Amino acid sequence: MNSLEFEMKFLSDMVEIETESVSKKGYDECAALIIEEAKRNSLDTKVINGEKGAKDGLSRPNVVVTLDTGSDVTLLLESHFDIVPPGPNWAYPPFKLTIKDGKAYGRGAADNKSGIAAVIGAMRLLRKEELDINLQLIAGVDEEIGGRYGLDYVLTDCGLTGEAALVVDAGPERLYLGASGILWGKITVEGKQGHAGYPFKAKNAIDEAIRLLIALEPYKNTVEKRESILHSPPEAPRKFVWGRYTVTMIKGGEKENVIPGTCEFRFDRRLLPEESIEKAEKELRDHFQTAVEKTGCEASLEIINKLPGYHTSKDHIFVQTVSDNIKKTLKQNLSFAAELGGNDGSFFAKNKIPVICYGPIRADTRYHGIDEFVYLEDIKNLRDIIVNLGKVKREEIIPRANRM
Repeated sequence: MNSLEFEMKFLSDMVEIETESVSKKGYDECAALIIEEAKRNSLDTKVINGEKGAKDGLSRPNVVVTLDTGSDVTLLLESHFDIVPPGPNWAYPPFKLTIKDGKAYGRGAADNKSGIAAVIGAMRLLRKEELDINLQLIAGVDEEIGGRYGLDYVLTDCGLTGEAALVVDAGPERLYLGASGILWGKITVEGKQGHAGYPFKAKNAIDEAIRLLIALEPYKNTVEKRESILHSPPEAPRKFVWGRYTVTMIKGGEKENVIPGTCEFRFDRRLLPEESIEKAEKELRDHFQTAVEKTGCEASLEIINKLPGYHTSKDHIFVQTVSDNIKKTLKQNLSFAAELGGNDGSFFAKNKIPVICYGPIRADTRYHGIDEFVYLEDIKNLRDIIVNLGKVKREEIIPRANRM
């Protein structure tokens, strides 16, 4: 199982296809490539197109690849092939895989086309084995913009299910049992537009927004004091995952000599993995109302996106099975942690499927940045772990008593 010839050729072909998540350029081409490789290796495929839900004419081909052994237990494996734009100033061409010093450079090489290559590479090695479980890869789209018509559509709208899920869109430094929830919001502050030469006739919405931002500082402090039961990733400054509230965008004004009548700011609120998104939203709205009353500002709050976090118990048999197989494959124990960001695991949790995360995206791989890369060793390790996972007994994924 040492050669990576198949995986690297497959990854190279995928990286050459630009699959940016907003325009969705290249989605169909990359999906066709995944299907071609799967069929070449005697794996079953189907496409669940999220455009049927979005109804906007933009194809969203989520590819499902199955190694069907006839078992009543299916282990789901999830990755995505959409990417963020590469940006300028790369030392290596972003859409041509460059291999150097044990690293493979290219946009999407780490996040997360390498996950797809590793999983299909593992299925390819397992396809002639006598297995006790089915393996099913969901190679999804739109993960970088929320996943509503990617994995969420596949699971929630179309009913695809399994007994447990491993999201390979993660790092290999820890075994991740959860991820943070997300609340994105927009606050619009009203003033009165006027000429800058006559400020006494106007009410500057930027000034009003600043007063409201200051009044929300107690909320920020309250949120950041909160800690999870789960450890943070290794690069984090705090031992346990903590709450976060960050103002990320501000917009106000049109011209130097015009006092703006409206100012808008947006924020990102990160929840603890085990934190209720309903309670978090109520807390946010209560603090917002208190800040408005304190300042006298005229302002409105709109929640523009929300995604609950999730947390799978370390005592779940699937967690122990994956942990044991990582130890068997890599000869090391990995500690448990949670992702500071959100990921597609939330959609498995939403559909009552136990989910954990392990993948090839190390903290230093510059995913989303210039000269993104993945370590070849991490692709091999992920593939080999999945090979070993594919050989486990049904009862090591979910106890018989818990199966329907």
